[in-house]
Amino acid sequence: MPGRRGARAGRGWDAIPARPARPSRPADEPYPAEESYPAQQARPVERERGRPGSAPADRSESERAREICLRQLAVRPRTRAELATALARRNISAEVIAEVLDRYDEVGIIDDAAFARAWVSSRHHGRGLARRALANELRQRGVDAAVAGEALETLDDGQEAATARALVDRKLRTATGTPEAVFRRLVGMLARKGYPAGVAIRAVKDALAARDEEAAAFADQIDPDAMADQAIEPGT
Repeated sequence: MPGRRGARAGRGWDAIPARPARPSRPADEPYPAEESYPAQQARPVERERGRPGSAPADRSESERAREICLRQLAVRPRTRAELATALARRNISAEVIAEVLDRYDEVGIIDDAAFARAWVSSRHHGRGLARRALANELRQRGVDAAVAGEALETLDDGQEAATARALVDRKLRTATGTPEAVFRRLVGMLARKGYPAGVAIRAVKDALAARDEEAAAFADQIDPDAMADQAIEPGT
């Protein structure tokens, strides 16, 4: 219709501007890439300005180190040794590692003592681990022995014994087999969680004594002190 043709010719406020004519060229001459696809000109800039996984050339080593640390800490708290290992794996120099981690120590972003206390509390109450197993885990994460020792002092013998008994009672509900087989299996479970032999044997003996007559009769024959001296190994 004449009215519509007039609107598209530029007579109204919503008229569509005319498309510029493409310059003439020989049939066998292709257009340069930047003329055919203008958007490609911006792609290198986009990569430099923060496309995920990119590393701008002008970013300093310290900035990269801080970014790595913050990503690590976003997952869970880390010790100084864990962060140093993560930085070294990404080829951050020893000087920059020390500089960044010293600063994080100063402002409290990393605190091995607080980490150790939280780790001991969480792993003891959540997994039932005893002090020996917890000490090994803290050592693997690079916590200083003195710092780990202070954190482990928050657990005492009474807490370990109570946790050991709770673990045994829970496992005993579904345990099958002869009293002797159950006894050895449960003592082995506690040993793997770091409980001393005497604590493990006494916890299982007391739990069996309260289970039934057959288990109680077997428990009466157990001498925790004598068996602890023999250092029963897990699963034997």
